[in-house]
Amino acid sequence: MIVKEILNEELLTLSEVKEMLNEIMEERSGRDEELGYELRKSISHADMFAKLSAANSRKLVSKLNELEKMKPEIAIRLADIMPRSRDELRTVYAKERYTLSEEELDEILDFISDAME
Repeated sequence: MIVKEILNEELLTLSEVKEMLNEIMEERSGRDEELGYELRKSISHADMFAKLSAANSRKLVSKLNELEKMKPEIAIRLADIMPRSRDELRTVYAKERYTLSEEELDEILDFISDAME
């Protein structure tokens, strides 16, 4: 498939992708259409690794984006991975040119733990 032009681009969490894939699956099964291999594998992956609902993951991303040293890409990654320790957070920020203080790490972990409840 040759892509000529990108019309729209949006960052999505894995939970949001899971919701979209499930809608596609329901639509195709309603038409008695067979699901392709790639679609089945994508749905399986999303079901296995999505940890929150789509609404909760989007709320978490919006809370994380309010922080000073947060990029949208990192907020999405954190909502997908849901790290539980400072060390796991540091690995996400390993390629960045700055480091986070202990207070900033704890604040991010608090947001993540609140989203899991």
